[in-house]
Amino acid sequence: MELLKLAALDADDLAVISTHLQDAVLRTGDLAYLPRERRFALVARRFDWECPDGAPPRRRLTGLHFDRVLAVRCRNIPRDEPDAPLELLAITFEPGEAPSGIATLVFSGGGAIRLELECIEAAMKDLGPVWQAESKPVHATLDMPLDAA
Repeated sequence: MELLKLAALDADDLAVISTHLQDAVLRTGDLAYLPRERRFALVARRFDWECPDGAPPRRRLTGLHFDRVLAVRCRNIPRDEPDAPLELLAITFEPGEAPSGIATLVFSGGGAIRLELECIEAAMKDLGPVWQAESKPVHATLDMPLDAA
């Protein structure tokens, strides 16, 4: 099996990483901010959306890091509970004065981590282990008629 390795140097690249990390699960203790290195890193168990049709769903151990991080802020993340579960929904980017901006890791339940970036410099890499997942993540759909506003 191929190990996925991606780099992000702009908002479009970061959107690709966000897609691959959608529904990744991790614990609060899997997050680390290293201010002297200006790095934010995490290890997660991402759902393998590229799994062939008919094959059992699976997860992969994956690392993600951002470099050139100027500041980190958290909302609704239980930092004093290292085993607290988190589910990553998306990574968004708001541009600031080029090339700076804010990357936000959005978690289910209203949690978020906001990274103030000098510029986008991130990398995601599968770390090897793959295992069968209990189930495939299910996303709710909006059942709103098209003519309703």
